[in-house]
Amino acid sequence: MKKFVSLFTDSYRELKSVRTITTAAMFGAVAIVLGMFSINMGNYIRISFSSIPNGIVSYLFGPVVGGLFSGSMDVLKYLLKPTGAFFPGLTLVTVLAGIMYGCMYYRKPVTLRRVLVSKLLVMLVCNVILNTMCLSILYGKGFMVLLPARALKNLVMWPIDSMIFYSMAKALDTMGVFKTIRKVGTARTK
Repeated sequence: MKKFVSLFTDSYRELKSVRTITTAAMFGAVAIVLGMFSINMGNYIRISFSSIPNGIVSYLFGPVVGGLFSGSMDVLKYLLKPTGAFFPGLTLVTVLAGIMYGCMYYRKPVTLRRVLVSKLLVMLVCNVILNTMCLSILYGKGFMVLLPARALKNLVMWPIDSMIFYSMAKALDTMGVFKTIRKVGTARTK
């Protein structure tokens, strides 16, 4: 339990760093650009690659920063390119996803198994159950009417999203990007 709580306290300390804010801002710009190229399939299904920066920020800085980053990016992307009605419940689910990724990635090695498990959990809890519930409330459609198409979309996207995130994270790690970001942060705090 102490280890779990330290994820949040350490992540909160990361939030106070200029390095964290500037790195998150750069990944935020990437997320906005990637969000502009999302594919909408009706009102209920959207395919986007803007979750990659969310996962990377959660990996680098933990659940507190990941949750705040994901939520703020959700609102900012909506303001820049509104699709449908704004619903705060969907933003809260996005915050939860950032927190979940932060809990599963922060200070842990990026492995394919970890990415597959974390993506599956986030897709089941956030995308399939909670987002479908929010869309049901927002559009007045029955939960069970929306669920099959959303579950199928997430089932299909699960290995694709996992492989894309894993490949990007491994490439950035191999190039030394993560090490450089962390080194800059530890050099400044000494």
